[in-house]
Amino acid sequence: MILGECFEKFIERSPVSVIVRGTLERMFDPEKLERVFTDNALLQYTRELTFAQCVGLMSDVVFRIVPSVGAWYKAHQEEMSVTRQAVYDKLKHLELPTAAGLVAYAGREVGACLQQMPSPPSPVLPGYRVRVLDGNHLAGTDHRVKELRRYRAAALPGHALVFYDPQWDVATDVIPCEDAYAQERTLLPEVVPMVAERDCIVADRNFCTLGFLFGVARRGAFFVIRQHGSNVVGELQGQRRAVGQDTRGQTLYEQAVCLTETDTGATLVVRRITVELHTPTRQGETELHILTNLPAADVPAPQISAVYADRWTIETAFQHLTVDLACEVDTLGYPKAALFGFCVALVAYNVVALVKGALRAAHGAEYVEEQLSMYYLTLEVAQVATGMEIALGPEPWEIFRQMSRAEFTTTLVAIARRLNTKKYTKHKRGPKKPPPQKLSGKHSSHVSTARILALRG
Repeated sequence: MILGECFEKFIERSPVSVIVRGTLERMFDPEKLERVFTDNALLQYTRELTFAQCVGLMSDVVFRIVPSVGAWYKAHQEEMSVTRQAVYDKLKHLELPTAAGLVAYAGREVGACLQQMPSPPSPVLPGYRVRVLDGNHLAGTDHRVKELRRYRAAALPGHALVFYDPQWDVATDVIPCEDAYAQERTLLPEVVPMVAERDCIVADRNFCTLGFLFGVARRGAFFVIRQHGSNVVGELQGQRRAVGQDTRGQTLYEQAVCLTETDTGATLVVRRITVELHTPTRQGETELHILTNLPAADVPAPQISAVYADRWTIETAFQHLTVDLACEVDTLGYPKAALFGFCVALVAYNVVALVKGALRAAHGAEYVEEQLSMYYLTLEVAQVATGMEIALGPEPWEIFRQMSRAEFTTTLVAIARRLNTKKYTKHKRGPKKPPPQKLSGKHSSHVSTARILALRG
């Protein structure tokens, strides 16, 4: 290992914190971040407070090292040449393409590093790059903005569409939107240009429109999308035939469907995979229809059903963003600032994905997938980061920027081998029990816990 002796004590006590801090040093190289800013900024420019500083402070908030932007400024006030208000003003005016460019840059960097590590995860669909597409609406913020103070209703700062790579567990692209009421489908014209040849887009029926399906197909890409009953109807062709069962034992059927684009009259013949559900959905549906243009010779119906079922991995990612990382900073009321915080959280999630990749190479895929707790991992990073920064200072970390990619990934795996896996193991609970019937609170709004417990015997 090419790290100096100054790192040894922290590698011994908290190797995961060294991995995260070293990865952030490499990812948040000021030169690279300023290049991201230059390439994506529309009207904004830099005076004293740089884009790299904004990313650095927000990453500390996202990793819960500090509770808020204000707390970060108070801790770093002597280093800053601008006022606290100037920091907030910079954040609330950060342009959305810049925030999206940050996520794309991080997705490329992390993905390239993960591909160089030993013991890579198996591809979801060999021969295709699977990308799950889903939306995430940010929770309501505090009513700190003057114009919001007269409203009791939740103040929603916006939402975003996220591309997620389930093989590498990485968020690759994001399309942020300030208008929380804007329908996610209105962003689909921005999604299509981001689709590349041999991509396979997996999405729920909310994204099932003729324009999107034809747009993906025209780019030489593929889709696995649940059919929307009214948006995309099509003309059924031939007989429906049984084609096996999915992993849950539900019967699968397949039938061809001819879709016609309203504007151009162009046609597209796709496969419709029908899943006969054991249990009806909340809407009472007994069948689920999945549309795909993947060739039957390459991908049979049971595999398509499994790929569609795996789209829930992005929901797990969103849950980790909310629970383990601070992706929704309730003190950031301005939409651009809140969405920038969400984008930095996606970058932080990718950093954790790189940590998991190093742990996978060092301790095996089973440990990472079945036992590793994101909660304990991020908790330790938050607890150790400040003391490590005080003890080491910023200079020693620059070595992570200077490494080649091969040296960097080798170093991460070597540090990961020093990790005590028992410290980060999940505590799995047993099967859920049905909740007891609640007693009415109409006549009593509170009870004495001691008296209730006294009735146990």
